[in-house]
Amino acid sequence: MGERRKVLELFEIQKELSKERVAEGIEANRKGDAFITVLDKKGQPISNAKIKVVQKNHEFRFGANLFMLDELETEEKNETYKRIFAETFNMATLPFYWNATEPEKGKLRYAKGSERLYRRPAIDLCMEYCEKHGIEPREHGLAYEQFFPKWLYGVDTPKVKQEIECRYQEIAERYADKIHTIEVTNEMEWTKGRTPFYDDPEYVEYCFKLAEKYFTNNQLVINEVTKLCWDDKGRFTDKYYSYLDLTLMKGARIDAVGMQYHSFFKKEEEYEKTRKLYSPEWLYKNMDLYARFQKPLQITEVTLPAYSNDAEDEEIQAKLIEYLYSIWFSHPNVEQIVYWNVVDGYAHLWDPDPVKIAASQGDMTIGENYYYGGLLRFDMSPKPAYHTIKKLIHETWHTEAELISSVEGTAEFRGFYGDYDVEVEVAGKIIKDTIRLATKAKNEFVINV
Repeated sequence: MGERRKVLELFEIQKELSKERVAEGIEANRKGDAFITVLDKKGQPISNAKIKVVQKNHEFRFGANLFMLDELETEEKNETYKRIFAETFNMATLPFYWNATEPEKGKLRYAKGSERLYRRPAIDLCMEYCEKHGIEPREHGLAYEQFFPKWLYGVDTPKVKQEIECRYQEIAERYADKIHTIEVTNEMEWTKGRTPFYDDPEYVEYCFKLAEKYFTNNQLVINEVTKLCWDDKGRFTDKYYSYLDLTLMKGARIDAVGMQYHSFFKKEEEYEKTRKLYSPEWLYKNMDLYARFQKPLQITEVTLPAYSNDAEDEEIQAKLIEYLYSIWFSHPNVEQIVYWNVVDGYAHLWDPDPVKIAASQGDMTIGENYYYGGLLRFDMSPKPAYHTIKKLIHETWHTEAELISSVEGTAEFRGFYGDYDVEVEVAGKIIKDTIRLATKAKNEFVINV
């Protein structure tokens, strides 16, 4: 048994606390009771009807970024990527980085046939894929200084505001009625000083008030780096909590709180650096803190490294995913979990040359923590981490039931919130329908035979 397994010790030490809160939280927050009544054409109840319900989608959003859509070096890899993504996730983060959607002033890059940029598939291509597979798209990076276009570097604040408003309007006209979650600001902790406005004390407030103007019916989300979300003091004086609180007091409309979770540490530092990140007690404390805003929490960017393709490293990555996803899924305020990179080996390479990519497997330019942070290996074979996520979503947290209606024509079941296929059989006749078991709904359904 390798030394690295020590990183799991707090999950083991705190397993009773974690087990109780996970089990109770999932049962209370992710499941509900459904009531079905079967009636004939005259509205009379039908007894002894056979009813089969099969969950086909979660209300909760499980996703990943879609940055490698048609970006891999072979058609076979691209097809595998698209198939596996659609089989697993119901949400996709789309790359709305400004330097990718408008690399030159006035030269917009949204259309499907736009010039290719590595790891930045055109938004309309992503939208087409999401629509085809019933995946909810998620906007990422509406206002994010690290990826402001070069033509905006050094521009004074009034001009930047003018350009930002133009960008908001363009995106709203194209996508406001198609994308519910709009991530307005991202990573205020990091700045390269490229745009003076990014350091303006009113930046976050301005961006959200402007977003409210153009994205009236959308969910407006703030997003921040792992260190601020999970590795501060866990108190109301934490930096992220404080600037969130201040921005809300200034009247900005922030509808959900985004919390990144990247474990970007060298292997030899992992144990020391993750004592908070890999502590169930600490994770719940932080989620409970941000739940004080009475807003949904979104785990927006997850990276958990395997560090290599060795069996034990991959097993530990999978175990971390099992523990963490269960904790997040159990919390009443969490509504989304988005894993970041699906495939090993591409995220840190801005040159998509497949020869260089393959060669980099033995020469990490950023580190094995980033290279091996995917759910699929470089050759597209699924890692234990992938199987773990898929099993949790589609087996462990999945409901199927077979029922018989009572003399009153009624039947009930308890299941995970989401969409269900329903099949009712009466005297050899089969009726098919769909129902949605939803949070804060009566969940009473009538099936007419």
